[in-house]
Amino acid sequence: MQKRELEVAHSPDADDIFMYYAIKLGWVSSDMINFKNVALDIETLNKEALKNSFDITAISFALYPKIKDEYALLKTAVSFGEGYGPKLIKKRDKKLKRNFKVALSGENTTNALLFKVAYPDARVIYKNFLDIERAVLDGEVDAGVLIHESILNFDKELAVERELWDIWLELAKEELPLPLGGMALRRSIPLNLAIESEEILTKAVKVARENFKVLSKMLLERGVFRVDEETLKIYLDLYANDNSISLNEKQISAIDKLFEIGYNAGYYSEKIECEDYFIPHRYKELRKS
Repeated sequence: MQKRELEVAHSPDADDIFMYYAIKLGWVSSDMINFKNVALDIETLNKEALKNSFDITAISFALYPKIKDEYALLKTAVSFGEGYGPKLIKKRDKKLKRNFKVALSGENTTNALLFKVAYPDARVIYKNFLDIERAVLDGEVDAGVLIHESILNFDKELAVERELWDIWLELAKEELPLPLGGMALRRSIPLNLAIESEEILTKAVKVARENFKVLSKMLLERGVFRVDEETLKIYLDLYANDNSISLNEKQISAIDKLFEIGYNAGYYSEKIECEDYFIPHRYKELRKS
């Protein structure tokens, strides 16, 4: 049987690379699919998902209701915050006015949705997340929301104005993990290949976690990360941990709560629940029966 080639788009951030690389290294493979990967920043991935560009793609969870008709939601390679997450930062001596100017990492990110609900009068501009800290330091903006590795190490001239985790708790009105990033798969892919794709990606994340020390060392030696060994371990424990392997019920409830918040704020045209958009793995069992 000739293998089908599917392109997997993910971010160049440490958690996404870590969760995918077991496939890249050949530790996990499929008899049905050859996976080809491309790395782009998360907002570029979100924009490309709106154009239906990639077979499988990393997305911000907040984007999903806008692409639900073209993409199924995968249950693996997920990143959540649990007591932590993006940070709204400013210069230490800065007092923010009601309509302060802020840099966000992208219009369709989860942090942008939560921020705009909490600060409806702020003047928002969008920048690559790597440029946000400098924009605040240079006075281009009054504040910025840091994501990814930048939440761990930022300039001492900056201070945290507010944790987006706290905004999330206030809006959710219950303690649920903060949904940040997930994966989506194009609906036009045949169902048997869709199921195989999710199973292989899930296995890749599981194998990565089981071989954490070996894989981390290999990737550090290859220079694919922007951080040092100590920061990498902290970051992966936050965003590519055992809860990243497959969605649990609490995480599913959290995604639904995010969609509800977005719908109530007018961010989405309809309210959805993610359970209706997962790949139906029962099809595989039915074929065997």
